[in-house]
Amino acid sequence: MAATSVDDRPLTAQGLAQHLADGCKPDGPFLIGAEHEKFVFRHGSHATVPYEPDGIKALLEGLMRFGWRGVYEGETLIALQRGKASVSLEPAGQFELSGAPLESIHDICGETQNHLDEVKAIADPLGIGFLGLGFTPTWRREDCPVMPKGRYAIMRAYMPKVGGKGLDMMLRTCTVQANLDFASEADMVKKFRVSLALQPIATALFANSPFIEGKPSGLLSSRAAVWTDTDPDRTGMLEFVFQDGFGFESYADYALDVPMYFVKRAERYIDTAGRSFRAFMQGELPELPGERPTLGDWADHLTTLFPEVRLKQYLEMRGADSGPASRICALPALWAGVLYDDAALEAAWSLCKDWTSEQRARLRLDAARTGLKGEIGGRTVQDVARDMVAIAKAGLRRRAKLNASMIDETVFLGELEEIADSGITPAERLLDLYRGPWQGDASRAFEDLAY
Repeated sequence: MAATSVDDRPLTAQGLAQHLADGCKPDGPFLIGAEHEKFVFRHGSHATVPYEPDGIKALLEGLMRFGWRGVYEGETLIALQRGKASVSLEPAGQFELSGAPLESIHDICGETQNHLDEVKAIADPLGIGFLGLGFTPTWRREDCPVMPKGRYAIMRAYMPKVGGKGLDMMLRTCTVQANLDFASEADMVKKFRVSLALQPIATALFANSPFIEGKPSGLLSSRAAVWTDTDPDRTGMLEFVFQDGFGFESYADYALDVPMYFVKRAERYIDTAGRSFRAFMQGELPELPGERPTLGDWADHLTTLFPEVRLKQYLEMRGADSGPASRICALPALWAGVLYDDAALEAAWSLCKDWTSEQRARLRLDAARTGLKGEIGGRTVQDVARDMVAIAKAGLRRRAKLNASMIDETVFLGELEEIADSGITPAERLLDLYRGPWQGDASRAFEDLAY
């Protein structure tokens, strides 16, 4: 979850959609951002890691020796910044790298590996490890610590009022995300529709969370299933995106009607959970009588929306389970290949343009349960996934972004090609380990799959 904004310029009605439109890059360059979360655990015991002592705070402080600058809430260290990248902590201490916007997947992979090397150098002496899965394999909710960030206390109190799995989302899930640019409103609309329709295909390809509390959950992406019972006001497939006339104003109207979580003033979070941003625009918030929002408040509010694809001043792909470093690189490669090449974008739209609202909704549920074994539009999900990866590969080849060894970005799709061709998701391979070498012990993930 992104750090809150400090833009205190007044917000006007026209500024709601304009803030989104300001992300347009008609002259480029189109950059790519990658984010990933990972669970933090104690070696040996596999226990959760608190903020302190010898925990998350020590990790953050240790990373400062690599040039990271501390971000504080009052006197509490809650994040780090270095250039345009940041390290933050999710509600239960999940450690997140929000990478800088970069030109190529080669750059993203280098950034990711450098981050993993840095955190390992700090974590090893503390007896701490990191695990990339979509849902913690063994921990219960009550096992999970809660990080000392003001917004999380508000969210924890509000989540049970609107869904059954919101606390699981906060405390027991991890994701990998890709962020991509658009040239214009029309370009945003086409990219939004393609990526939203195909997001469940990415969920299936990256499904990597088949366990809950040490046992098979009956799901391949327990993380994705959690999002179907978190908060219907701020999650889901956003069917209005596929309607005629969709644009920045439509999304702003949607965001206005998503209940608020908080307003931040100085270092204090004011609990406005369930309140209307429209009322805030009119100066009618009971907690801030007569006060109207700033552009920073609007930017903050946009970060509290959690649809499968999220619009800010770029598009965020939010459908994938966390996993190993190779798949942290694979997700932005998949989406850059599809969205950053005109022919690939058209081909991808041809895959999904005839799907109905009902089919898209069912596909989202099926992706969490059955991975690549589902069906959509008379085709298997595996067939669609195979086509999607091939389209992305062709798009990356035409991008022709080469590294020093003259290798293009298609190298990062190899693992996804194998998954799509075999029809076997990472989660199913974990289940094979559970039933075989792990002998029914899901905690082996902490040893065998740690970074």
